[in-house]
Amino acid sequence: MPPMNRRTFIGTSVAATLAAAAKPAWAADTAHSLARPPAAHSVGRFAAAHSIDRVGLQLYTVRDAMKTDFEGTIAKVAATGYKEVEFAGIFAANEGYFGRSPKDVRTILDKNGLAAPSCHTGYNVVEKKWPEALEAAKIVGHSYIICPWIDEKQRAEPGGWKRAADLFNKAGEASQKVGIRFGYHNHSFEFDPALSLGGKLPYDFLLAETDAKLVAMEMDLCWISVAGKDPLAYFEKYPGRFPLVHVKDWVKDTSTPSEYQGAMGQAVKFGGRMADVGQGSIDWKNLFAHSEKAGIQHYFVENDYPKSAFDDIKISYDYLHALSF
Repeated sequence: MPPMNRRTFIGTSVAATLAAAAKPAWAADTAHSLARPPAAHSVGRFAAAHSIDRVGLQLYTVRDAMKTDFEGTIAKVAATGYKEVEFAGIFAANEGYFGRSPKDVRTILDKNGLAAPSCHTGYNVVEKKWPEALEAAKIVGHSYIICPWIDEKQRAEPGGWKRAADLFNKAGEASQKVGIRFGYHNHSFEFDPALSLGGKLPYDFLLAETDAKLVAMEMDLCWISVAGKDPLAYFEKYPGRFPLVHVKDWVKDTSTPSEYQGAMGQAVKFGGRMADVGQGSIDWKNLFAHSEKAGIQHYFVENDYPKSAFDDIKISYDYLHALSF
């Protein structure tokens, strides 16, 4: 566990094992064939060759380097080729900016030709310090503020998920007034049937109970895949609902201890580990062929526990930069 872990950033702790679920349609080693060819992409975040023209990075991946050299790390991310970044754990006290003011952060981003369309902030900030978070976001230039976690105790309480959905709608309404969208980021536990919801999947509940005009979904394509669910089914059922995605890969490994259990939930039975994009089991070409249906505009590479952060983000960038679909 790194010195500054995910709980320090967003009030979370990430630990897990991988499920032995039936192989879904998106797996890279399946013979899945698309029922329909992907639509041509001519606008938005796509170049003419059906590729991602602005690859982004979730800065949690390089958090240790940012603690000791904030500006130098941002410069290295830009030099790798990334055009967008997403901050992790921003609070009214600017913890996610490592003590830098929003104004200073914007200056550093501009200097390096980077945009920061999104950031993560804790549920407690959404609930208690939302005006301050919106103010900071406007200065840095965030178009989205994402809540990435709901406390386990609240998730188990009767009405806990409904309380979250109501808060998200309220936050989305307030943020919309200042030109910012609110969103929610999933792990795998949202795909466990919840006793507090009468056996419903929390992710389905949130999609149904939040207003699509007020609450976006940042789909973590690794965690939904680890849960054994098919992202394409959600793209089809909720078109345009997923303007942002987290892009990280997964290698199944039954010998790996339950390092990610807090993120993965109870339904996941088998082990595994995160991998650089293109080095695991997820079929990115198949998934991103449906980006237009999903509404994806921002792609953020993430690796919660990189072996060598700058080497890892280059491997992922090179793969995505070259990917055509």
